[in-house]
Amino acid sequence: MCGIAGFEGVGTEKSLREMVQAVRHRGPDYKGIFLRGRLGFAHARLSILDLSPGARQPMMLPDESVAIVFNGEIYNYSELRAELEKRGRTFRTSSDTEVILHLYALHGDACFKRLIGMFAIALYDFKARKLLLARDRMGEKPLYWSYANETLVFASEIKALFASGLIPKELDLHALDQYLQFDYVPTPHSIIRGVNKLEPATILTCKGGAITKKQFWHPPRAIENVSEKNALLRLEEGMRNVVRRELVADVPVGVFLSGGIDSSAIAYYAQRESKRPIETFSIAFEDKSFDESSHARLVAGHLGTVHHERTVTSNDALAIVPRLADVLDEPLADASIIPTLLLSKFAREHVTVALGGEGGDELFAGYPTFRADKLFDLYRRFPRVLRRAVSKAADMLPVSHANFAFSHNLRKFVSSDSPDAARRHIEWLGTFNDTARRALARSSMNGDVFAEAQSYAAEYKPNDLGNRILWTYARTYLMDQVLVKVDRASMRYALEVRAPFLDHTNVDFVFALPYSFKYRNGTTKYLLKKLMKGKLPSSIINRKKKGFGVPMAKWLTGPLKPLCTDLLSADRIKKQGLFDHGYITRLVNDHMMLRRDNRKELWNLMVFQLWFDRWMR
Repeated sequence: MCGIAGFEGVGTEKSLREMVQAVRHRGPDYKGIFLRGRLGFAHARLSILDLSPGARQPMMLPDESVAIVFNGEIYNYSELRAELEKRGRTFRTSSDTEVILHLYALHGDACFKRLIGMFAIALYDFKARKLLLARDRMGEKPLYWSYANETLVFASEIKALFASGLIPKELDLHALDQYLQFDYVPTPHSIIRGVNKLEPATILTCKGGAITKKQFWHPPRAIENVSEKNALLRLEEGMRNVVRRELVADVPVGVFLSGGIDSSAIAYYAQRESKRPIETFSIAFEDKSFDESSHARLVAGHLGTVHHERTVTSNDALAIVPRLADVLDEPLADASIIPTLLLSKFAREHVTVALGGEGGDELFAGYPTFRADKLFDLYRRFPRVLRRAVSKAADMLPVSHANFAFSHNLRKFVSSDSPDAARRHIEWLGTFNDTARRALARSSMNGDVFAEAQSYAAEYKPNDLGNRILWTYARTYLMDQVLVKVDRASMRYALEVRAPFLDHTNVDFVFALPYSFKYRNGTTKYLLKKLMKGKLPSSIINRKKKGFGVPMAKWLTGPLKPLCTDLLSADRIKKQGLFDHGYITRLVNDHMMLRRDNRKELWNLMVFQLWFDRWMR
């Protein structure tokens, strides 16, 4: 895992050095730059495979025909290397970076579809005089780019683009509108006008100022006719293979263990494939409605791992909030980034790589929204007058600040009655719907914020609505919120996090299974739970989903109240000129007076204000 940056066009050695310094936290082991003519590459290295100086980047082929900077891991690099050696290619290192170079030399841009792993790659072909950018299939690794004034500039994080001096800091109002709805800015947009995120499974080619893009992978085109027994056997084999691949490193490897079924399943297979007890990591919370540490300890004891646990106080977590924008150079209103930062910092004291359970919910329908969707089929048959009565009743329920509080969940349920399933799920997960955004931002932002999400839903071709919704989650909430949160939090402390569920061979298989293998008769993660029966304690398999949250609603009426009222003060909002100060004042007052639980709305706005103060002043 590393940080990459560079340009083709106008740029200097000074701008390269400043760009790589901006992402130095991602790779503290070595900073390398390469400048030749109009091409500049920069790389901040976190050494994972082949720790020798020979594996440093930027790297070139021996004949200097191709140069590369690369962030990520290629899990099948050993097999690819053996294949390339049979073709007469010789290697100077044992790194996966050099494998990509030789694979490109033989296959051109068709090489990217041969890679199993997570990656953001910039490659320059001097003979063809073209720059290529490529991003992995599930969007695990970030890659931002912009083109202006005959210069293409790219980087792992926006802050490196700012450091180049080539990107003006201009707010994109359509992206802000999307952020208010989703809590993140969806790919391919970014919060900065003219800056883009490269789409997943995509190759961008820049040659002679002309930019083209093409996909090198797509989700399954058909549903397999497979028995449950056979699906379980294949899932078992697949999980063993992907976890075995992702345990390979020349540095210590551990597992994030929350005590939920996803992370517990990863820990199970990691322990099975390891010759020694694996190291697992969790954090405990003072607020018991958010604490999962007892479940993590149960799993660790059951598997025989070397378990590390640290109790974090409210003060530990709250100290992060004012500095959050140092981590987030694009606003992301997911409060679970706070414990993720704490967990990453803790784990980095012991290991350099950690495996996590990201992707399990999106592959196997693990979120409460999938049960809610079945209820919605009944709810939408109610007369409109009855639905309005339910909505009013939701607003009248006593406010609770507990995790997954009934009052909060009911409010979210009635917040969307869209007949479009993909849009409905996105509105359930998000914060400000169309009506709220019009009141909040007046008429300054009124575009279609759902266009990308609906196009992603259309990517999934089989006639299976449940899987199409899952694919929409994978291409929106997972890619642009969950994976961004984990990447920024872990890389803040130079910790590489790998997600075995998202190995594309696993994704190919699971998305070709019928939705009934994931959600069945009210049971979420049906097939995964069947797979783990007898491997994990039954209490872990059947426990209610809790999520990796923090008591934000309670904090906002207590220790975070001064920061909240300062960031969202009428004077500040008026001066900024983006939002209706009266609407925000009502949101704040209603929450503080316990008239309404506005935790999501207030946190969304606070994160934006923290980001705006840090990056746009």
